[in-house]
Amino acid sequence: MILTDKLFFMLFSLIPLFLITGPALPDLVITFSIIYFLAIFIIIKKDYFFLKDNFFLITIFFWISILFISTFAYDKIRSFQDSIIFIRFLLIPIVAYYFFFNSINKLQTVIGVIFFCVIFVSIDTLFQFLNYESETGFGKDIFGFKSEWYGRLTGPFGDELVPGAYISKFGLLGYLYLYFQKEYKLKKIFEILYLSLISLVCFSSGEKMAFATYFMALFFLLFFLNKKKLIILMSIIFSLFVILISTKLHPFYNDYEIISSNHYHQGLVVEKKFKCEENKNKICKKIIKLQPKFVEVITNFSTSAYGEIYNVGINMFKDYPLTGIGISNYQKACRNINKYNQLMVNYNCASHPHNTYVQWLAEGGLISFIAFIIFLFTIVYFIMKGNNSNTIKYITLATLLIMFWPFMSTGSLIKNWNGVLTFYIISLCLSLNRIKI
Repeated sequence: MILTDKLFFMLFSLIPLFLITGPALPDLVITFSIIYFLAIFIIIKKDYFFLKDNFFLITIFFWISILFISTFAYDKIRSFQDSIIFIRFLLIPIVAYYFFFNSINKLQTVIGVIFFCVIFVSIDTLFQFLNYESETGFGKDIFGFKSEWYGRLTGPFGDELVPGAYISKFGLLGYLYLYFQKEYKLKKIFEILYLSLISLVCFSSGEKMAFATYFMALFFLLFFLNKKKLIILMSIIFSLFVILISTKLHPFYNDYEIISSNHYHQGLVVEKKFKCEENKNKICKKIIKLQPKFVEVITNFSTSAYGEIYNVGINMFKDYPLTGIGISNYQKACRNINKYNQLMVNYNCASHPHNTYVQWLAEGGLISFIAFIIFLFTIVYFIMKGNNSNTIKYITLATLLIMFWPFMSTGSLIKNWNGVLTFYIISLCLSLNRIKI
């Protein structure tokens, strides 16, 4: 590779690390990498071979669908603007497969980066988890970051509460780093410890969906991944054991009394007890509001925060079934149109519907929703037709299951951080199965 190619490959392979710093840096790297790719292949080399790729054609079809529906959007300018620049995310898998991840050595390099990023985020988040006081909650991480939400962890992500989402989505791809290593005496032990570490961090982070989808992926692998069945089973058992010990011994789960509990946002009200700072012989008390219990949210879903947010999105889809309300128009329409605003009885209008499928229905209608489903099935098709081992195939499918399980709250694919994370992982899942290892 020439010097410039090496520089862009290095930057592209470090995106998992850049994602820890926030949305700006990874978005810049993605944008300039795509521009560089297009300049090299179209302008300089005049090589248009990737234009014939079936996945590229499906990608463009998906992009055209959201451009088309923007002509009917509530706020056309906003919809066109976000639809046009969305192409930078959609092209990540194409650029990765044909340029950055087109050899086993390159793939192993980025898998190594992911592995060490997952380990780093896990250690930093657990450090914060152990740095706990009943009065103030979880303390600072290694870099001094502290969550403003009592009972939630930031890890190294500053004021973002995403360590669980980050490691649950990257975790299984990082596991491939251990899989690629030659056999040695303690390899199976390290694999079990690594998979269990992710479980513990997802659980302790307070991100219920990250923990639930990661565990679901482990059971998926237990069912399909015959050669690793014992390792997956032992990881599940050890994870549950460590989590049980954590809930029994860590004061966060034991130093309170429940005052009241309902399904509304911060509906779990507890009384925390701790030694008074001015007199250690006295016990002080503090009322803390926490996120509601998962069971209460499910049993009273329609009037929960997510229930109202989803309901607005579904009503937008009902009103505009073919084209939706417009890309990135959810919040503006919710605030400005009385019918939708009145549906938010207990909460303010959210920035997006907090579910990938509801978002495409609400903002893109059936046209964009069907195009998105075709896009997902195309990814699965290429993975299933891949020419590598079942281990690689099923680990990438399990990773997609974590990201696209329909019954969960999600970030918006239109937004910088989540968009880069999602399509970068898609690019790895495709490249790992399309390139012979």
